[in-house]
Amino acid sequence: MAASLAEMAVEVLTTADGRSKTALGRAHAATWFAAREAGTPLPVGTALPPDRPARPERPELLSPKDVPRRRPGSVEGRTALLHAVAHIELNAVDLHWDIIARFTHTPMPAGFYDDWVKAADEEAKHFNLMSDCLEAMGSHYGALPAHAGMWRAAEDTAHDLQGRLAVVPMVLEARGIDVTPGMIEVFRKAGDGGAVAALEVIYAEEVAHVAYGSKWFNWLCGREGSDPKEVFHRLVRRYFHGGLKPPFNEAKRADAGLPPDFYWPLVGESPGKAKAPM
Repeated sequence: MAASLAEMAVEVLTTADGRSKTALGRAHAATWFAAREAGTPLPVGTALPPDRPARPERPELLSPKDVPRRRPGSVEGRTALLHAVAHIELNAVDLHWDIIARFTHTPMPAGFYDDWVKAADEEAKHFNLMSDCLEAMGSHYGALPAHAGMWRAAEDTAHDLQGRLAVVPMVLEARGIDVTPGMIEVFRKAGDGGAVAALEVIYAEEVAHVAYGSKWFNWLCGREGSDPKEVFHRLVRRYFHGGLKPPFNEAKRADAGLPPDFYWPLVGESPGKAKAPM
């Protein structure tokens, strides 16, 4: 049995099956918080996370350009959309447990670990919600090919905690809060109340995950006496390869502690992208 939080994180990262990974992660999160509430907190400890998390044999992982595109107005398209979200959520489970295990050499307050254990627990819930929706549609996670590049942000920032916070919660998860309202509308129009309810849970909780990233990014910048906006721009330019794309959900980004002058200046640097409104 794992004796520390870092060891628990590695156990999750080295479990391949999606349902098993999320069940183990949720159990470890419950153990962590129960010990905290009892006044006998578990040590964070140290452990060596794998370069890549264990994954099931399916889905087949393809280059983004090779993943088939389907119209969301069809049953097949909606199934593919849910499958893509499930894949993102499973990667998020691993990303959050990885940030716990990989950066233990950087002294951080206990609240840092509380936030990412909570986020990992919620991502596990989100994966299971999407898997349940897929099964209700006669499919399952792994039935369709998926994006092979999801772990690239983790590899690129494996030695840079600020870079990880900038790219994963503050860019990638922020993108999720931009696009999820449109997905909810697709399933609302299709009369799929189960998918709407599941996506609404994800939408509400992802805002908090972006906020965790913003909070701890700003905290690290404060500790070193650097300007958070300047550091964010530098790190996103270094590590993020996709280009920031409007439209942005500016209200929810603001709720998560992401002001417009963090992300709009980065849009115009990608060829053909829209400029910020004057």
